[in-house]
Amino acid sequence: MAGVWQRLLWPWIVLVIVRARANALPDITDEEFIGKCVREHNKARSSVSPPASDMLYMTWDKRLAITAKAWAERCEFRHNEDRHSHPEFSSVGENIWAGHPTSEFSVNKSVEKWVSEKEDYNYKDNKCNANKECRHYTQIVWASTHKVGCAAQLCSNGIGKFHTASVFFVCNYGPHGNLRGMHPYNTQGPACSRCTGNSSCQESLCRYDWTPDWAPSHSGRANYVAILITRPIALLFTIVTAHAVHYKYPNVFCYE
Repeated sequence: MAGVWQRLLWPWIVLVIVRARANALPDITDEEFIGKCVREHNKARSSVSPPASDMLYMTWDKRLAITAKAWAERCEFRHNEDRHSHPEFSSVGENIWAGHPTSEFSVNKSVEKWVSEKEDYNYKDNKCNANKECRHYTQIVWASTHKVGCAAQLCSNGIGKFHTASVFFVCNYGPHGNLRGMHPYNTQGPACSRCTGNSSCQESLCRYDWTPDWAPSHSGRANYVAILITRPIALLFTIVTAHAVHYKYPNVFCYE
């Protein structure tokens, strides 16, 4: 009887381990996660229409990410009114997103959801179309905002309109955008024509030496190759360890 239970339970144990690793959300220190957040934001900023002449290149800020993580862990679908406690920025912007199922979460899709609001933003009139939301988009493409920090949190009991396990994705921005009466960026002149000081034009964005805190280029291709190699190894190690435990304690799942 014990052997039957072992044969029945063992595949389920391995399956649970594999699924748990597959559904695990990245931490705010995960370089792949950071790289995706930075790239998706800069992709949107470099492709605005009409083109921007003063758009800053955006980089990662771990303090903004820590604040985003602390708020996301509460699993309350509303803005954090206490997010402005930052040593550099007197006021911080914030975008929030929630989605289900958790297995389909990706930084790309979440940021693209905010960016899709550009269809409802009229640059000339500097306002959203009637009964439409566009302020997530305008925050992302706010020219003077040059720092971002994001976090993704698993909310097991759901969040907002979702009543089952969901993902709460929060991004904080410094300095904040969406200032009343101001356009998000300047369109007078070609890309980077209004860059000032010691800056370079990268992907139609003004990049300064004082904004390199973290960017995808810093980690290099080697880090991504390492991630692709180490993750399967870690999964294999988990399965082998489970087999070793089962071999040493064969009756651990035997009930009489």
